[in-house]
Amino acid sequence: MDKEKQLQEELVWNAGYRMNESLRMIKICLDQLPEKVIWQKPNESSNSIGNLILHLCGNITQYGIASIQNLEDNRQRDEEFAVSSGFTKEELIQKLSNTIDEAKRAFYEAPLEELLRKRSVQGFHFSGVANIIHVTEHLSYHTGQIALWTKMLNNTDLGFYDGIDLNTKNKSENQ
Repeated sequence: MDKEKQLQEELVWNAGYRMNESLRMIKICLDQLPEKVIWQKPNESSNSIGNLILHLCGNITQYGIASIQNLEDNRQRDEEFAVSSGFTKEELIQKLSNTIDEAKRAFYEAPLEELLRKRSVQGFHFSGVANIIHVTEHLSYHTGQIALWTKMLNNTDLGFYDGIDLNTKNKSENQ
């Protein structure tokens, strides 16, 4: 396998892994919360968990699916924040899970030329690779917000890494 293809596969696999990790953490948060708080806002300047999940679905679709697959951009960003009910925790997780799966499929199926092609999304001019990075970091950013809000509501550790020794030192695979 040539180095370019190997690098592409490594980038796409790791982006998918990180997206799955964010989804796993969001599920843990929602499992610890009652339905009634999903649409509750911490304050007027913040968004509810429900709004954040709808926002993530819109952003992932715009940057990770429509842009990379050259599809029409139908995102209605303001609506993601205007909704105040209508989805259960289970429906929100399923919507996010489906969106992430579709984006990962778009990443895996994109030819190298598509990942290198520059395009305009939300007025920003990025390559497909940059869009993949954006989707991954944006999902992680809002996962952190959901985790913080969950911790504030429950005053408990979320257990994201239960059973894993996070003090293990680095070791190269080649050693």
